[in-house]
Amino acid sequence: MDPRYRHKHLLRLLAEHGAAPIPQLAAWLGVSAATVRRDIRLLDTAGQLRRTHGGARRIESGAVQPAAGRSAGMRGDTFIDAARANAGAKRAIARHAAALCADGDTLLIGGGTTTFHLAAFLAERRMRVLTNSFAIARELLAAGDNDVILTGGKVYPAQGIILSPFDTEAVQYCYADRLFMGAHCLSALGLMEADALLIQAGRRLLHQAREVVVLADSSKFDRRGGMFLCALDRVARVVTDTGAPDAGVQMLERAGVKVDVVAPDAPAGAGEAACRLSPARSWSTASPSTPH
Repeated sequence: MDPRYRHKHLLRLLAEHGAAPIPQLAAWLGVSAATVRRDIRLLDTAGQLRRTHGGARRIESGAVQPAAGRSAGMRGDTFIDAARANAGAKRAIARHAAALCADGDTLLIGGGTTTFHLAAFLAERRMRVLTNSFAIARELLAAGDNDVILTGGKVYPAQGIILSPFDTEAVQYCYADRLFMGAHCLSALGLMEADALLIQAGRRLLHQAREVVVLADSSKFDRRGGMFLCALDRVARVVTDTGAPDAGVQMLERAGVKVDVVAPDAPAGAGEAACRLSPARSWSTASPSTPH
């Protein structure tokens, strides 16, 4: 079953029953308990259900729930809250990005909230993935089909990354087909980040891939400021959503960046017709790159 439809079915089951244990959900969906656990983690992070001990329950309309096991004051809430913002756009962007890949590819995935959603669509593939995000690595390892390499170092929960103070990281020995990364904002100057740690982490990845693909929802075009990460000439493609301003898309095209625009996923609970994802529109005249 396609993950998108499985997630919708799971949410409908919880809407009907209120709550259910993992074995019951697995039986209803016809999948393994491990798959249900992974789905629950992803949907909990996206704010679409509440993970409980041994199962999940629905979120009542209008309620705002913290991630299971976390209090409002914990440092990781910055990442969790950001992952839930614009979740429909981020899921659609991640799904389109995953379609650019083929089994056997070697990928680098930088830590970030949109790249986190990418894990759901890569989980059942067979690729080699190196990431500096423990959240992404955890989701990929839950499926067991990908070869996952995690960079070593200190965990920074608020940013959702692992960063080493030493130069001998695994990333130095990896050259990937594609690097997926996010950004604080997109400007004519290039990619900008708001955190010096993310600048350091991003620059360690940039030169280790044949192609750099930026996953950025439309809110990233409205932001200003930040610190310089890299120029646009290092970016091959940007995947964004239909809320992206025309001026921002044209700015990227003038810099030679291919831009793919996708329709956001409909909110949980919307009708089936509304949930169908429109095909991605390419705003660039360049031919799409061929997955390896």
